[in-house]
Amino acid sequence: MGLLPTYNHIINPKLKNIYLSFNARGELVIKSPKVPIERIEKLIISKSSWIEKAKQRLMQKKGRINFQEKQSIYYLGDPYMFVYNLHASKTTLVFDGSSFVLYHKVYDEAVFERKIDQFYLARAKEFLPSLVELWANKMRVNPSDIKFRKTKSQWGSCNSKNILSLNTMMMKLPQHLIEYIIVHELCHIVHKHHKKSFWEMVEKFMPNYKRVRMELKSYI
Repeated sequence: MGLLPTYNHIINPKLKNIYLSFNARGELVIKSPKVPIERIEKLIISKSSWIEKAKQRLMQKKGRINFQEKQSIYYLGDPYMFVYNLHASKTTLVFDGSSFVLYHKVYDEAVFERKIDQFYLARAKEFLPSLVELWANKMRVNPSDIKFRKTKSQWGSCNSKNILSLNTMMMKLPQHLIEYIIVHELCHIVHKHHKKSFWEMVEKFMPNYKRVRMELKSYI
C-alpha cells in the first residue's frame, strides 16, 4: 500500500458506519465504531480521490491558494484559469470573464491573496444583497442589515438583532448553493434554533433543501 494521509480516528461504539470528514484545520477525521485498523486503511485508499478533492475544496473555501502550482480560481461555481503577468508596475487582479489575470512586478503571495479576497468581497457586495432582498420578500422576513466577511468555519449567520453575516467565500459557490445559505439564514429571523420548526420553514421555501445541503457539505 502507498502512503496514507495522516488522520484523526475517533471511535464511537454507537455508530453503525464509518464517516469521513475534515476539521477546521483541514485534517482528515474518521469516526467509526470499533473496527480493525485494516478496514479503516482500506477505506482511505478506496476514497483517496474523494479525500484529495474534498481537501482542495476546503482550502478553496478558506481562501488558501498555492501560488506555486498552476490552478484555477472559482467564481459562482465555475473554475477560471489563474494567469500571472510579470510586466506591471503594481499588483492588480483583473477578471475578464474567462480568466483571472494577476499583474504584478514583485512576487508577494500575501499581497496576491489580499487581491483575491478583495475581489470576492466586492462581488459579494454587488451580488448578494439583491438575492437576500428577493428571498426576504418571498419569505416575508426583514433582515436588519447585511455584513460581509471572510470566515473559516461558517458560510453565514444571523444574530439576535437579525443582522445577516455572509461569508465572502460564498462567491465561489454555484448560485443554488448561495441561495440555500441565504434561505437558511433568513429562516433564523423567525427561528433562532435548528429544531423541527426551523427545518419545516426551510423546506417550505426550498423543498429540495436536503439534497442541496448535502451538496454544500461536499464543499466542507
